[in-house]
Amino acid sequence: MGRQKLLPRRDFLALGTAAAATALLPGQVFAAIPTGVKVHGLSAFGDLKYKPDFTHFDYVNVDAPQGGTFNFLPFNWGANQTPLTFSTLNSFVPKGDAPQRMEMCFDQLMVRALDEPDAVYGLIAENVMISDDRNGFTFSLRPQARFHDGTPLTAEDAAFTFKLLKDKGHPDYSLPLTHLEDAVAVDTHTLKLKFSGKQTSRTILNVVQMPILSKAFYTANPFDSSQMNPPLGSGAYKVGRWSAGAWIEYERVADYWGNDLVVNRGQNNFERIRIESYQNRNAAFEAFKKGEILYREESVSRVWATGYDFPAVTAGKVVKHEFPAEKVPSMQATAVNQRREQFRDSRVRQAIGLCFDFEWTRRNFFYGSYERSQSCFEKSDFRAEGVPSPQELALLEPLRNQIPPETFGEAVTQAVSNGSGRDRQLLGKAVKLLAEAGWKRSGDFAVNDKGGRLSAEILVDDEAFVQIYSPWVDNMKAVGIDASIRLVDAAQYQLRQNTFDYDLISAAFSFTATPTRDDLEIFFHSRSASVSGSRNLPGTSSPAIDALIDAVGAAKDRESLTAAMRALDRVLRARRDWIPSWYLANHRSAYWDMFGFPEQKPDFGFPVEALWWVDKGKATRIGKG
Repeated sequence: MGRQKLLPRRDFLALGTAAAATALLPGQVFAAIPTGVKVHGLSAFGDLKYKPDFTHFDYVNVDAPQGGTFNFLPFNWGANQTPLTFSTLNSFVPKGDAPQRMEMCFDQLMVRALDEPDAVYGLIAENVMISDDRNGFTFSLRPQARFHDGTPLTAEDAAFTFKLLKDKGHPDYSLPLTHLEDAVAVDTHTLKLKFSGKQTSRTILNVVQMPILSKAFYTANPFDSSQMNPPLGSGAYKVGRWSAGAWIEYERVADYWGNDLVVNRGQNNFERIRIESYQNRNAAFEAFKKGEILYREESVSRVWATGYDFPAVTAGKVVKHEFPAEKVPSMQATAVNQRREQFRDSRVRQAIGLCFDFEWTRRNFFYGSYERSQSCFEKSDFRAEGVPSPQELALLEPLRNQIPPETFGEAVTQAVSNGSGRDRQLLGKAVKLLAEAGWKRSGDFAVNDKGGRLSAEILVDDEAFVQIYSPWVDNMKAVGIDASIRLVDAAQYQLRQNTFDYDLISAAFSFTATPTRDDLEIFFHSRSASVSGSRNLPGTSSPAIDALIDAVGAAKDRESLTAAMRALDRVLRARRDWIPSWYLANHRSAYWDMFGFPEQKPDFGFPVEALWWVDKGKATRIGKG
């Protein structure tokens, strides 16, 4: 039940007179940031916590010692990465399976502050200047920037990167670059990005966080998934030893050019970071118990409740601790693939959802530790509640004929069962919905007017999901659906997900605290429905959804952003493209007690590999000094 990251676009679609008032010129959100002046940071609505002369981020320990090895199992990943295996070291292309955290080897123009919702500050770029029409961004690159082989990182590399990612990159990178018209190296240390004007004002916040690649390396080497030779990077770490599909080590670059930058102080403290790939959860847990893995986040409730009684825990060598989750929207849900004809009727999707008994599952599998998800933007102010507000209605009314009527009532929620595991009332409603959609019972199965069975196969890559979803499958069978579970290996799962070769598939994602149109398009927009590797797993293709995503992009302040996001949430929930599952309020972390970490966890990120450090005293006390 791991988490993936996110990261898309489209022309503005008229919303009608009432809603069109929210449409702004591309840069209006940056109104608080002047044009024609070099600035040290950007944010969605112009607010920056840190002034130009800041010395470090508040959530780091600038006196943290450096050294030691951090062997851990990351709980999140993005692009073509997977925690289960790897077959390529190119993490930026649509195909192949890359190891987690390859992005640590590459620097970006600007970097996020984890204690602000959306602010970014200069890393490779010392500053940026916005053009008068707010469609152009000119970056002054730091002359000391270097790749790991000592060659300069120049504006030529940056311009090359953005063109390459737009043309051949993973959708996480290519889609936000759709309206990039040109990337130009004005001179060695000056980069200009020119957009068409169709981008949103917040697109740049995604773009500046993309990795800058070496033009020389990717001129000499293909930019595809065939590469197992470590790419040339410029970040704090580089690829060290590795064994394909099994483990990879990232080594701290001793003469890293950006070590003393204010945005890096107090971070990147480990000498070596090692990541293991496990296709079996039990094997991963056993490795942790032996001290071969030093940090993990527990995703299995049974193990969290009953499994942490091994000797290292009782001896005080291993700590269980719950850290508060980030204040960002998250979604864990099952996608119903509408590219397949039998799932295009929302009544069929609703019937499938009614067969999942969360209350029974929570009690029997989760030890009461999860809450039921209702929203695509859970744990945030963007979750719709009650009836639509006047601001939401201004966006929804022009779309009334294109969206489900339920959108205009109380926000759609998942049915609550009696907890028996087979709630007859809910299953009876599911049978009725299937009949209304043209699937009548014939013997053991629901069939259409041609006699074809309604089948639904859940694709999974972990035995734990077979256990959790088997009662769901049994309930689907009880209402006449020819339901099953298909367990496949990591490589096949990734391929089938990327090519949309499934009926039902589950996923978990986190969005940014200030979602952009680019963020949302890769999940919900018509254009991403046919893009291999996109996060639009259900194949959502709706002009109304597209229009609401545009409204999010046009939001001029956080109030209008919240209204647009809630309107979008209402429609997504009423359409039932995704069946919300469950969520946790905290990180269930377990680690060997040999680390120091900042007392105050930042609200918008939790990169333990960047912020923690080895405490030699603690390590010695538990025999790991």
